[in-house]
Amino acid sequence: MKATEIWQDYPNPERPLDFVISSNDKKTIYAVGLARYDSDRGGSQEDDRPGGYKNCADEVLSYVHDHNLKTKVIFINDGPGLLLGTMWRDYSAIEDRYPGEVKVLTLRMIDERLTRSWLVGAE
Repeated sequence: MKATEIWQDYPNPERPLDFVISSNDKKTIYAVGLARYDSDRGGSQEDDRPGGYKNCADEVLSYVHDHNLKTKVIFINDGPGLLLGTMWRDYSAIEDRYPGEVKVLTLRMIDERLTRSWLVGAE
């Protein structure tokens, strides 16, 4: 899906999003995000993915802030590529850049780190 399917006035019509977490009536968008598999090929993926995530977070959160929305950004990754310590550190830096607004998770971390209170802004 594209961000313009959620926000008609979103400035980048090509911004891809893999998932949306919303209220049942779809009036409140709690989070949007990307879900990716990191292979162990290293190299270009290790360099490209964190940069792409940073650009996505910057762009989406700029829109969110400009429109006084509470939407957050979630990046879900899994795969053996995460065993590269530098890759995970790069992901963590994106989360640290936007405290309380971005979560970087693996599939195993979802239950532990993705809470309802964080999504709705109570944390």
